[in-house]
Amino acid sequence: MSEAGKSRADTREAIVGAAAWLLREGGPSAVTTRGVAERAGVQAPTIYRLFGDKDGLLEAVAEHVMAAFVSEKAAGVAAATTADVDPLDDLRASWRKQIEFGLANPAVFRLLSDPEHVRGSPAARMGRQVLETRIHRLAAAGRLRVPEPHAVDLIQAAGVGTIQTLLATPRDQRDPSLGDAMMNAVLGRILTDAPAEAPDGPVATAVALRAVVPQLGALSDAERHLLVEWLDRITAASAGQPAELDV
Repeated sequence: MSEAGKSRADTREAIVGAAAWLLREGGPSAVTTRGVAERAGVQAPTIYRLFGDKDGLLEAVAEHVMAAFVSEKAAGVAAATTADVDPLDDLRASWRKQIEFGLANPAVFRLLSDPEHVRGSPAARMGRQVLETRIHRLAAAGRLRVPEPHAVDLIQAAGVGTIQTLLATPRDQRDPSLGDAMMNAVLGRILTDAPAEAPDGPVATAVALRAVVPQLGALSDAERHLLVEWLDRITAASAGQPAELDV
């Protein structure tokens, strides 16, 4: 189909797809206006009209690639929840996929690691929401010893750091066990040692109860709000953080 016969959405999709292929094969330097235009079957001015400049195009490509990956992860956590897969096993599997994605898509990872981009990225927000769901499953099972947001922050920070370290290391010198070692270190900080049926101590009990407060229909909204405040005080004190209310 000629460029004239394509809708704006089709043209944009073709350009992003072409740029994503070039980025994956040759890195940011391979994403030239001429190369993208030829591969997408469009005129160069069309790229500038839709994306402004090369940086705008690269950001769109990174968002596109990340959104596809996050959608896959969202489907995975939904399937794990439905099939009652152990939440810890699910988290470990998701962590390994995240590390593999970062190493397989270094250019995309570097673009998405920019704090300015992350703050405005729908894919990044969705990715955090997927991780929050996985952490919530652990909390509901009585496995967390820290507040859910703190656990999410620790895992995200560890993941970014692990990928950055591995990418900065020559491929033949990378430690293949680094990812699992970092995950184990984080899990040692956020998990209890007790089985799910017996939360380990008052903090783990508070975190587990906090996870199911919205389901306590026997309580009024005001009572649930007060219960959340009490539970958040317990968990926030253990992590040295101010309590946050979110019923």
